[in-house]
Amino acid sequence: MTRAAVGEWLDRPMVRNAIIGVILFNAVILGLETSAPVMARAGELILVLDAICLAIFVAEIVAKIYAHGSRFFRSGWNLFDFVIVGIALVPAGQGLSVLRALRILRVLRVISVAPRLRRVVEGFITALPGMGSVFLLMAIIFYIGAVMATKLFGGAFPEWFGDLGNSAYTLFQIMTLESWSMGIVRPVMEAFPYAWLFFVPFIMVTTFAVVNLLVGLIVNSMQDAHSAEDNLKTDAYRDEVLARLTAIEARLSSVDDTSVRR
Repeated sequence: MTRAAVGEWLDRPMVRNAIIGVILFNAVILGLETSAPVMARAGELILVLDAICLAIFVAEIVAKIYAHGSRFFRSGWNLFDFVIVGIALVPAGQGLSVLRALRILRVLRVISVAPRLRRVVEGFITALPGMGSVFLLMAIIFYIGAVMATKLFGGAFPEWFGDLGNSAYTLFQIMTLESWSMGIVRPVMEAFPYAWLFFVPFIMVTTFAVVNLLVGLIVNSMQDAHSAEDNLKTDAYRDEVLARLTAIEARLSSVDDTSVRR
């Protein structure tokens, strides 16, 4: 078969859906491999099925490289598949067998065929630059809070605020609202009654302001991605309508010319 024929065959919906089915089936197989009772009963069959799935993945990669040539490595999803399959082929005896578990990441290819999931990922990626600024702001707030907490409470509660690292981790736990009141803040307030003047503003700024700012950035990016996709569909529909109108106009012109000649 020629490269063009192989490329057309790979682009068929039936073939793509079959590959997605194998990916999902392989994800189930990898999950079963973590169960000791299942492996004790059907371990050989599971390993054989896993090997068959891996062979299909390798064949798919080879076919894509043959069909697309150097263009294969210009696609992010193709590079992702190539790396994951390559990791799965690493011999277990080299101390890298743990990397073979990354084959489960191939299930992320489902995103490429699900428009809603793709929109979420595009929105998240678009929001990354803005999220970086928010994370920097969060780091500054945590650094200031950790230094203050270490100075204020480190002597009485060294297990929570004994040094900068412990203080930062404790403040992160407080930000997530995980046992922050009865587990940390109230015991601290027994020794320092006015400690709430530090903890309450910290929670208000980090948990209710900065975290919600991150959520807002992601939501706005998802809306922008959705609007961009709708605009592309609108432009495609408009081009199709204009093409049809041009064809109708050409036909009418030909009819008029024929009538004039007669």
